[in-house]
Amino acid sequence: MHLHYFRAMNKNAQTNKILNTTVIIAGLGYFVDIYDLQLFNIIGKESIMSPKGLNINDLKLATDLFDNNLFYWQMAGMLIGGLIWGILGDLKGRKSILFGSILLYSIANIANAFVDTIPQYQFIRLIAGIGLAGELGAAITLVSEIMTKENRGYGTMIIVTLGALGAVFAAFVKKFSGQFNLLGLENWQIAYIIGGLMGLLLLLLRFGTFESGLFEKSQLNNSSKGNFFILFKDRQTILKYIYCILVGLPVWFVIGTLVKLSGRFSDQIGIIDGKIDPAYCIMFCYIGLSAGDLFCGWLSQIFKTRKKVVLGYLIANIFVVLAFLYIKNLSLSQFYVLIFLLGCCTGYWALFVTIASEQFGTNIRATATTTVPNFVRGAVIPIGMSFFYFLDNQFYTLNTSAIIVGGSCFGLAIYSILQLEETFGKELDYEEI
Repeated sequence: MHLHYFRAMNKNAQTNKILNTTVIIAGLGYFVDIYDLQLFNIIGKESIMSPKGLNINDLKLATDLFDNNLFYWQMAGMLIGGLIWGILGDLKGRKSILFGSILLYSIANIANAFVDTIPQYQFIRLIAGIGLAGELGAAITLVSEIMTKENRGYGTMIIVTLGALGAVFAAFVKKFSGQFNLLGLENWQIAYIIGGLMGLLLLLLRFGTFESGLFEKSQLNNSSKGNFFILFKDRQTILKYIYCILVGLPVWFVIGTLVKLSGRFSDQIGIIDGKIDPAYCIMFCYIGLSAGDLFCGWLSQIFKTRKKVVLGYLIANIFVVLAFLYIKNLSLSQFYVLIFLLGCCTGYWALFVTIASEQFGTNIRATATTTVPNFVRGAVIPIGMSFFYFLDNQFYTLNTSAIIVGGSCFGLAIYSILQLEETFGKELDYEEI
């Protein structure tokens, strides 16, 4: 037993090196994850109305499927997958779920290129969502545990910064895939297949990563591992877990409501020199998110605080959201700049997930780190339903609906970050009892 522990700790010793193999491969994995996660928002409507897809000509039905139905199936899958992969990460290891999750969503996205009925599309998006749910939590947990407490913030910063560019690549694929007439496939089919193939190629790189030394060490004792109910063992732990989730709500309010429905908001703003491209909105948002995550992580390391940086981002985000809702008569380029700024101010995602990872012990860390961001993503469903509930009521305008729902998200997030402990430099070699 002692020999096994000695080998594990030497093979997986914590490193000060910021650009190590595991960080780079984890970042590439999250790149593919975000590509696939946002791909539906970029080419979903095209696939719904395409003769080679669902072939739905009714614009109202197509819009409803795009805005709500199919997107919600994907996000529901992420809720389910967050639980599955998180528990498996604490039982079987962080590295193992990186393999399983990417294999599942890669196959699902290739299959998605050939759907031709609504039930097929719903099922495939559900399966893709389950697969997508495992990538970020496992990557953040693994990198947090293999890097020293002083530098792990840089590692998680690189993962999310690189990963956010996956949405940018998805927008470029949508724009240029039409230039390649591959076997008579349409743009949206090629985009789904590219996502699946990127994931399968990434599996080959994953063989070069090592398991977390802290996880290996935890296997030598008899503590309860991957037990989701440990998170509900007492009032303090329950509240800590809930606070971690609530901190992330504004990110997916911005991405899942303001940016996803940017066409509706641009009509209200009044674009004076053209019509927006939703794919470009997602692209500029994620360029901003990538830049924001990079700067956010750097600030956290420089000032040695997670909480204060996240709080600053939340306050800045409120002002940008208000500008997005109330500034009128913008040019197309000015509107895209505003979308970019929305992305910048929501770029605390890496820090948010890192905070969640640092709040809990090794035996439940993967479960917490994987479920927290996926519960936030799944919160898109009640957020979106609430937004449309108010919008469908004649007494509420587009802006009023956004203010009510967005204000609730920001209020809960600010309160929650103030309640959580500061975790910068926290030692992670402990377990929950």
